[in-house]
Amino acid sequence: MLFKRLGIDLGTANSLVYLTGGGGVVLNEPTVVAVSIDDNRVVAVGNEAKEMLGRTPGNITASRPLKDGVIADYEVTEAMLRYFIDKVCGRSRFFKPEVMVCVPAGCTQVERRAVMDATLSAGARTVYLIEEPLAAAIGARIPIAQPSGNMIVDIGGGSCEAAVISLGGVVVHNSVRTAGNKLDEAITNFIKKKHNLIIGERMAEEVKIHVGTALPNEKGTKPLQMEVRGRDSLSGLPRMIEVDSDEIALALQSPLSSILTGIKVVLENTPPELASDIIDKGIVLSGGTALLRNLDKLITRSTGVPAHVAEDPLLCVVRGTGVAIENIDLYKRSVTRR
Repeated sequence: MLFKRLGIDLGTANSLVYLTGGGGVVLNEPTVVAVSIDDNRVVAVGNEAKEMLGRTPGNITASRPLKDGVIADYEVTEAMLRYFIDKVCGRSRFFKPEVMVCVPAGCTQVERRAVMDATLSAGARTVYLIEEPLAAAIGARIPIAQPSGNMIVDIGGGSCEAAVISLGGVVVHNSVRTAGNKLDEAITNFIKKKHNLIIGERMAEEVKIHVGTALPNEKGTKPLQMEVRGRDSLSGLPRMIEVDSDEIALALQSPLSSILTGIKVVLENTPPELASDIIDKGIVLSGGTALLRNLDKLITRSTGVPAHVAEDPLLCVVRGTGVAIENIDLYKRSVTRR
C-alpha cells in the first residue's frame, strides 16, 4: 500500500496511535502540549510536555487541549495531531495517510466536525470517525457483529462511555463527563480539606495509582499507605504526610457514584432481550480508569451484573480503532467519513 493507515485514540489523558500492516501501537504519549506565550509556538508535546506540568516559567504554558473527551483548544490539538502524524509517518511523505479517530458516543456534531477538521489540517488524506464504545468493544475482542447484547464501559481520563452493542451498532449509550481526571480532583480536594495540604495534578495521579481503591479494605487487612508531598495551606511551607487507601476510597465516593449512575441509566434503557444477554456475559470494562482497584467489584455490587476488566484496558480503544480502519469495508456502516 502506498499510503499508511493510522488509528488514533485521542484521549483526555493519553493519546495513542496504531499503525496498520503489522505496526500495532506505535505511540503512547500524554495529551499535553507546552506552548510559548511570546510567539504562540509549540515547545513540546507528549511526555516532554507532561514533565513541564506545574513547573513552567511565565512565558510557557503546559496544558491539556482536550477536556471531557472533546477538543477544548482547536489550534493546539491540530499542532499535537500534526506532531503525532509526523512522528509515525515521517515529515517528508509523498502520500498523506488515512486516519481514523475515535470520539465519545455522546459528542455533538460540532465537536465531531472539530475533530475532523483538526485531523485534515494536521495532514490526513481521509478522516474516519468511530464511536469510542464501539472501538473499545472491537479492541476487547467482543464479537459485536452477532445478534446478541454486549455491554462495554470505557472509563478514560475525561469521560465514561457506557454502551450496549448488538449487530455491529450501538443500541443504547450514555456518556458521563466524570472519569480519571475527576478522581484526581477529588483526591486533591480531600487532602486539602482533611490535611491542609495543597498537592499538584501529578501528585494526585500518583496517589490514585498507588493507593487508590473503589472500596475500603476488608476488616483484618492492612490498608496501603503512601507518602504525599505538597505545600501546607496554612504556613505555605513544603510538607509531607502519609495517606492510606481507606482515606482515598472515601475521597473517591462522589465521582464513582456519578459513574455508577451513568452505567445504571444504560441498563435501565436496555431492551429486555439484550438485558438477558448482558446478565449472562457481564459488563466489560476498558480505559485507564478501569485499572482502579476493586472498581469491577463496586460495579458488580451496585448493579448485580458481573463486571470484569478487559485485557490491556488502556489499549482497547486504539486497538479497536486500528482493526476498524484495517477492515474498513466491514465497518463502513459504523463510521463517519470525510
